[in-house]
This record gives sequence, C-alpha cells and structure tokens, in this order.
Amino acid sequence: MGGNWRDRTATSFECQKMPAVSSRGMVVSNHPLASSAGAEMLAAGGNAVDAAIATLFTLTVVEPMMVGIIGGGMAHIRLADGSHRIIDGQSTVPASVRDTTYISKPGSAHDVFDTVGNENLNGPKAVATPGSLKAWCETLQRFGTMSLADVMQPAIKHAARGYAATPYLHECISESAATMRQDKPIAAIYLPDGEPLKVGERVVQAEYAETLRHIAEHGEKALYDGPLGDILVDYMEKSGGFIRRNDLTSYKTVERQPIRADYRGWTILGPPPPAASGVHIAQMLNILEGYDIGGLGFGTSETIHYLAEVLKIAFADRAAASGDPDYVGVPVEKLTSKAYAEERRRAIDSARAQAFGAGVTQLESAHTTHMTAADSFGNVVATTQTINNLFGAKIMIPGLGAIANNYMNLFDPRPGHALSLAPGKRVTTSMSPMMALCGGKLRYALGLPGGKRIFPSAMQALVNLIDHGMTLQEAVEAPRVWTEGNALEVEQAVPAAVRSKLTALGHKVQPVATVAGGMNGIAFHDDGTMTGAACWRADGTPVGISGGLAKTGVRFRLS
Repeated sequence: MGGNWRDRTATSFECQKMPAVSSRGMVVSNHPLASSAGAEMLAAGGNAVDAAIATLFTLTVVEPMMVGIIGGGMAHIRLADGSHRIIDGQSTVPASVRDTTYISKPGSAHDVFDTVGNENLNGPKAVATPGSLKAWCETLQRFGTMSLADVMQPAIKHAARGYAATPYLHECISESAATMRQDKPIAAIYLPDGEPLKVGERVVQAEYAETLRHIAEHGEKALYDGPLGDILVDYMEKSGGFIRRNDLTSYKTVERQPIRADYRGWTILGPPPPAASGVHIAQMLNILEGYDIGGLGFGTSETIHYLAEVLKIAFADRAAASGDPDYVGVPVEKLTSKAYAEERRRAIDSARAQAFGAGVTQLESAHTTHMTAADSFGNVVATTQTINNLFGAKIMIPGLGAIANNYMNLFDPRPGHALSLAPGKRVTTSMSPMMALCGGKLRYALGLPGGKRIFPSAMQALVNLIDHGMTLQEAVEAPRVWTEGNALEVEQAVPAAVRSKLTALGHKVQPVATVAGGMNGIAFHDDGTMTGAACWRADGTPVGISGGLAKTGVRFRLS
C-alpha cells in the first residue's frame, strides 16, 4: 500500500517521544538508567548480550515493580550468524503444589484465576520457583563477552547510591500501596512514613546492593545452590510459602526454537510454548492476511472490527490448548497453519461482532518489562521479563532485599484444565519478544509488558509497520485495542465516531487510558544504522552508540 498511512486513518495521533539513531549499537528499555547501563557495555566493546544482561540487572533496581531476580522471562536472541534461539527462563510450580492446593473463588469466570484469600495473588503462597537469575547468568556465559561482575556494576551502583523516583514509579507504588503496607520490608523502602515515595525522592536499596554484590562474585549458584537460596527457602518455610531447596537446585532453563509466521512476504519470529504469543500472533496474522488491512486504514471501524474478531478467536483457542508443552499437547502446527486461518476467517462476519469458541483441543500425550539491544556485529536481543503483577507478590524477602514474583496467579486453580497446576509446570505467558525479517534481512525487534494484552499489542505493532507503513516510533506509540471476548477496550485516542460505529457492529466498547505497557524496539536499516524507539506508556528511553575510534595513524601534534 503506497502513500502515507495518515491519508487513510480514522484515528489520528502525534508521537510524544523522539527516536534515537545510531551506527554502532542501540539499547532501548523502560528506564533511562537501565538503557544507559546497557549502552555502557557497548561502549566498552561488549556485545548485545552483555548490554542486555546489564540492562536487566539495572531494571531490577530502577524498575522494581516490573522485574526482579526472583522472577521469570523469555529472551529472543539473534546471533551474528543469523541463527535465532529462545531462552526460556520462566518460573515453575514448586514441587509441593498440587492442582487442588488453592480454592477457586466461587462464581469465578473460566478465565479468572482468583482464589479464596487471594493466596495465589499476594504473599508467600503466590511465589513460583524463579528462573530469571539463572537464565541471565547462563545467557551471559554462553553468548556474552564480559564478566558477570562487569555487567552488574551499574545495577550495584544504583542500588547502593540510589536514584530519583519517576512519576511512573510513584503512580505504580500508589496503585499497590494498600497491599504493600502489609509487608514491612517492602513498605520501608517504597512507602516511607506510610506514604508512597514522592517524585524525585531517592530510592536506596542497600540490602539489595549487597545481594547483587554476592551474585556478581558467585554467580547464579548463590541463589540456586548457595546462601541466598537458604535465605529464600527459610523465609518460605516460616511464612507458609511453597519454595524449597529442591525446587531451586532442580530448576533448569530451556532453549527453544522460535515460532515462524509468513505474513505478506515478511518472516515473523516469536517464542513457542509455553509462551502463547508466537503461536497466536502467527494465527492472527494468518487470518488478517485475507483482508486489505492497509487499504481499510489505521484506526477505522472496519480495521478495528477485524482486529477484535481475530483477538477473540485467538483467546478462545489459547484458553483451550495453551500451556507448558511438557504437560499440555499444544496443537502448534494446526494453530499456525494457513488452512486453519482460512477456516477461522470464514466464520468472521464483516457486519457484526460475534462470540467465538475454540477451534482446537489439546493433543493427547500474565505486568512486565521489555528491553531490546543490538550491537554492530549483528547480535540482537529482545527480552521480556517479569515478576507478574506490579511489585509481584507485594513482599520483599528479608535478607535479600528482593521483591518476589506472584506467578502462581497465572495458573488455573481448578483441576483438569490446560493451565491447571502441576509440580514443575512452567507458566504460560503472553511475552512477545518479536523479530521481523524481510528479504532475509532483520528489520525490526520489539516487545512490551502488559499481561494478556502483550501479544495482541505486539501483533498490532507489526500490522502498523507492515500494513500501514508506519515508522517504528509511530508503530510503538499508536493507539491500541484489546478484547478476549467481553468488552472491547480501545485507547482514548480512538475517536467517538469510530467507537459509535463499533458499537453499531455489536462490540461492547470500553475506552481506556492504556492497553498494555511501554513498547520499545529497534529498526534496522540498509546502511547499517539502527533506530531505537520507546513509547509514552512507560519511562522508555533509547540510547544509541555512534561515532567510533580515531582514524588509524592520526596523532595530535603542537608543531
């Protein structure tokens, strides 16, 4: 589709941030200090993996509500040789947990996993076996060039010295304050005198700085087979949590191959199960390929209608057959096939909204952060990491200064379902560290936080880039929509006239401030330069490295 997408839009918006352009490397994360930490590694001669791990450790300090060493995540790595691999560091169910451990709240809908007493949401019983730290350390050792101690220095510095609280952090603390007040260690840092940290106040994490120093010296064994793990297990035993020493010592990361989608001549690569993202992004793009989305225009009622219908289809299939492939027979081949997309497309009515059931069954046999890094050698990392909800389980482990995840909230507390609990089972996630290639060349790497709204938002960004021809900055900032079959959430930039047309089609339209969180990504250009972009929904900041060393033989002389 030629011309400017703004000539065909019904939803106008202006970008609120500026992109960064570089020639020697780029780091984009949802905090400026974290992006700077990664850029420091690139400037010191490190590669994208060094930069990514430095960024992630720093994010545990400056974006503590989103990511931590007692969390989990997915990393999508493209090496300089053109190979892609997914590093699965997702959290797992502790061995003592059974599918009847929690009691589902009476009357809960099929897609609502609330339990009596919120045991799987807040507190020690909500914490799953962590995978982040092990995945980060192993990834650095396998693919990085710098030492763990070197890449962790920025994180240690900011934890010990402190940093200024941003308005975003203040708002997140305020949103979670009622529950956080019940845990003295976490409240002492983020709710001094009982009130949320004010904007500009310093966040100092002295205890966590010591934990980071110990990890920098001893590696992941400090937690999985060492004294930091003893502290975590002791706390869990005394407070009613489920994690035990054998859960830590037996935890393993998994390397997986990405899911591939072919869309209008582009190759889209994303995570496989237990992530639901790669499969269902491929499924949705396959269905959308049958429509002239570019011609229909961005943000029109017609385009949003089709987006909503494919989202409902994807979520119906996700509920029926998504999960850890070691426990659930996920029909990946069928879900990602063009034939199945055609079958599902035939059921869509262009004139009215519908409810959709699952078209697949199991085969026999959920607040987050994202960062993207690239170097001048051809290595690229897109990784999404989380402790699940804002501030995870709303507890800080005494002696570690680390906030624990509440990943148990992502499992169905009722037995007999695809997402039901089982010892050792990995969580199903919507994390979408995606990469897009055209003509065999990498063009985009992107991702975002946002629970079940992640993969629908990543899919919309890809459509913005491929169908509408937006710049990366426009694509990450563009208004989004979301539904899984109930209300159709539309960001407030979608005008009233479009909302009215959607209502007339039968959609239950609900305007919202944001759909999912701060997307960031990198665009790769033919001349070797790259553009980094982050959106207004978080403190996202691109930091690029350009320039270079002095020309060979050049010397400064006074005479």
